Amino acid sequence: MSENRGAIGRRMLLGGAAAGTAMLAMPHVAGAQAKVIRVGMPTTLSGRIAILGTSSRTAIRYAFSRINEAGGIGGRTLEVVDRDTKGRPDEAAKITRDLINNDGCEILIDAESSAGSFAVHEVVRDIPVLCLHTNSETSSLTADPKMLVKHAFRCARQGVHDAVAGGVYASAISKERGLKRWMTCSPDYAFGRDNTAEFLIFAKKFDPGIEVVDQIWPRLFAPDYTENITKILQVKPQAMYSALWGGDLVSFVEQANLYRLFGNLTFFSSSLGDPPVASAIKQLPQGIHTAYRYNRNYPAKPANVAFADDFTKLAKHEPTNWAWQNYVACEFIAEALRRTNGRTDPTALSNEISGMELKTAFAVDEAITMRASDHTIIGYPVPWGITIPAAPYVKDFVPVDWAQILEMEQEWKKDKGFA
Repeated sequence: MSENRGAIGRRMLLGGAAAGTAMLAMPHVAGAQAKVIRVGMPTTLSGRIAILGTSSRTAIRYAFSRINEAGGIGGRTLEVVDRDTKGRPDEAAKITRDLINNDGCEILIDAESSAGSFAVHEVVRDIPVLCLHTNSETSSLTADPKMLVKHAFRCARQGVHDAVAGGVYASAISKERGLKRWMTCSPDYAFGRDNTAEFLIFAKKFDPGIEVVDQIWPRLFAPDYTENITKILQVKPQAMYSALWGGDLVSFVEQANLYRLFGNLTFFSSSLGDPPVASAIKQLPQGIHTAYRYNRNYPAKPANVAFADDFTKLAKHEPTNWAWQNYVACEFIAEALRRTNGRTDPTALSNEISGMELKTAFAVDEAITMRASDHTIIGYPVPWGITIPAAPYVKDFVPVDWAQILEMEQEWKKDKGFA
């Protein structure tokens, strides 16, 4: 059974989810229906991280189908127009311009990773359309006031929020177990370096005894991690943090299992909480500490379970972190359009989304808020838990109070010159 589970998982990570979404597929060529609101979606649909794009697309199609079946908004229906950027920033920028100028898209859902989102952000700085970034977690995209674009928002978790939660969680364990010698292994690009730096800031803040003895930076989409794993075994840290994600994380864990790496250190991961990622690993080690990404039982709300059931029927796998983020983006867009009676003027839509408190199944309490000051969401789940080899793959979630996160975030912003 585990062998079959792993095989299915690897196929999903290479884009197999596309088959599951076919039933909701929409045409890529616009008709003459003026009442259709076309929403452009640049994302990665091929390669090792294809599941980022395919699960995002499934969530958007599912959300739009529900809206359209209920009569649309102001007599208008929603249609997603997706394009594969292949994970290349230059392609993301080109495709974004084409979606707006050639495909008639009036709204953008940027479902790129951080590698492409900064490129998309600069395009929408020049071409004013409403844009929601749904997958980039690099804090500076919205935290840096120089990056602010009036009609661009982040509907995704932000690195510094997870860093505070991770620092609180990891420092408690490090102090309890005397984990002083740490290493990191994260992808060598903006998200990997920023996420890792932020995690260490807060882990050290809450446990000053932590010493980082080495850091390794494999390139994004690296085919082999033997050199990195060998280095870890040589240094012999007591604990390690990694911001590897998607197919890269699957490959690293499976290769590390061959060296029995996880039996010799305490491992903290930013991304093993994604159910399809965890399920793709042939032998998921028990007891790895991981940040929350998505779980059908957390938050414990019937609407969250219903979303998981419906999404799984379409995609043939459990929702990802990217799935719920893109679904919530659709909820923000739909509510803004209701308030403008279907008008897609970017200024009008932006004014509605800025500061909006959106009631949603994915909120820790009742609502996720799109903060007006920096156009990013707060109030989403940020707990940590430990892995188990079978579904639901993560248990024993430990939440961190959002009041503490916001307090620490403000201190961090001041230190960075962002506030």
